[in-house]
Amino acid sequence: MTPRKDLAERNDRALLQAARDVLAEDGAHASVAAIAARAGVGIGSLYRRYRTKEELFQRLSVLSLDHWNRAAEEGLADPDPWAGLAGFVRSCVEFGQGSLAPIAGTIEVTEEMSAKSRRGDELLRDLVRRAHEAGVLRPDVTAVDISLLIEQMGRSPLVDQLRKQARDDLLPAAFEARRRLIAIVLDGLRPGRPALPGSPPGEEMFTGRWAPDAAAGTSPA
Repeated sequence: MTPRKDLAERNDRALLQAARDVLAEDGAHASVAAIAARAGVGIGSLYRRYRTKEELFQRLSVLSLDHWNRAAEEGLADPDPWAGLAGFVRSCVEFGQGSLAPIAGTIEVTEEMSAKSRRGDELLRDLVRRAHEAGVLRPDVTAVDISLLIEQMGRSPLVDQLRKQARDDLLPAAFEARRRLIAIVLDGLRPGRPALPGSPPGEEMFTGRWAPDAAAGTSPA
């Protein structure tokens, strides 16, 4: 690898991480200037790699979907149905899958994103079905429940605030606290618990939000 290419790849990794961090703090209004500053690169460097902010966010979405799918495949490869599902949930929460929720409905969903998302849905349904068949997952929990759980747990205001304040001394304790919360939540997925309230959530919880006009407050056609 040439020094120039190595530098370009380092800058790209820095930009992607900075975009995730700024998104967590500022939501869909995250500015290109703030992302470039957080990454320690000039705006020109960002635009040489990504023509628009939307293109940058689309790339982030693809990487997030790739992680989701890898984690699900690893979970299915585990011979223990519960360990496979629990490992998948932990991996996705710690990756911060929920950090991209604010951009739902603000960017075009590419065919690559759609294909990877469909694959992820299939893999998660397989994980949930296998756990149900083994009797290790409460019967009233659905794949959509698991997806929403990951999204909610994957966004940590505590971690985001400590990062913004540059309190690196407190981050290890914050990550440990999150791991404890994940364990508490996973325990609630076990059979033998009181029935869940209401009806199971539908997939429109995700598909509706990512429709192009969702951010404008209108329902997709």
